[in-house]
Order: sequence, then structure tokens, then C-alpha cells
Amino acid sequence: MPVPGDVPPETRGAVFFDRDGVLNEDHGYVHRIEDLRWIPGAREAVRTVNLSGRFVFVVTNQAGIAKGLYDEAAVHAFHAEMQHQLLAIGARVDAFVHCPHHPQGLIDPYIRACSCRKPEPGMILGLLQSWPVLPAASVLIGDRDSDIAAARAAGIAARLYRGGDLRDYVHPPA
Repeated sequence: MPVPGDVPPETRGAVFFDRDGVLNEDHGYVHRIEDLRWIPGAREAVRTVNLSGRFVFVVTNQAGIAKGLYDEAAVHAFHAEMQHQLLAIGARVDAFVHCPHHPQGLIDPYIRACSCRKPEPGMILGLLQSWPVLPAASVLIGDRDSDIAAARAAGIAARLYRGGDLRDYVHPPA
């Protein structure tokens, strides 16, 4: 019988990727499949994490939903296309999570402050609770201060992506 505090054998680290500006080019409210342009090396970075045995998660604010620019179905379709293209090179994302809320939104159930919109840690905490993730062996890679703040609030390491080969950012935290 497990003792409280024991780490299950399947528990392992994870890399939490922000989406726009880290995995794909960010040209403002990206949601159409035909606008998917991968950051150079991003797909290979995901595969590198897969091969290391760590989980791969995508956590992304999608304020365009609350602002009425697109709906959640468009986000799901975009993520399905990302997954399809990753699978073609032997890579995968274990879970995509998005926050559809914004306090200045226009669409009613999405107009609100919430615990999932980065810099709040809700998306990360939800994944930590739902998956057998070892926080001390996990890192978030984001391109904004709000990404870094969310990771720190969730108790995981963070790296600010400033361009270049994304594979240089995916090593486990020290």
C-alpha cells in the first residue's frame, strides 16, 4: 500500500509550453488552421521531450473566444491540427488546455476574471492534479511575463523563450 507522500512510479516531469509565440508564430489571435506556422524547431522540441519520457502539455490563453473573434470549436480544431502534424514526425502533446476567459470580453459566459488565465496558475494546477506529474522535474516555457508568473505560482520552474532553437529550452530543471 502506498505511503502518503510516496511518488507513484509513473510520476514524471513535464514540459508545459505556452502556445502562441513559443510553439507557433504569434500574429494575433491565431485560430485558423491555415494560419498555423510553427516556430522553427518547435516540433522537434516536442519530440525531444517525448523521447525523454516527460509529459508535454500546452497551456494557452485564448482571449479571442471571450472577445467574439472565434469559438472554442476553432481552438479545438487548431489543436487537433497541431497534434496531427506532430504525430507525423513521431511527436505528441499529452494535453492541450486553454483559457477562454477575459474580464473585458464581449461573449457571456466568458466575461470574467478567472483562476485559469495566466498569470493565474489554474491551467497548470489542473494538469498537476489530473496527471502523475512531478512538479520538481517540470518546467514551463513561455514568451511573456504572465507565463513565468503562472509557473512560479504553480510551483514549477519557468524559462522565458526569447527566440532561437526551442530544443535549447526543454532540458529538465536543475
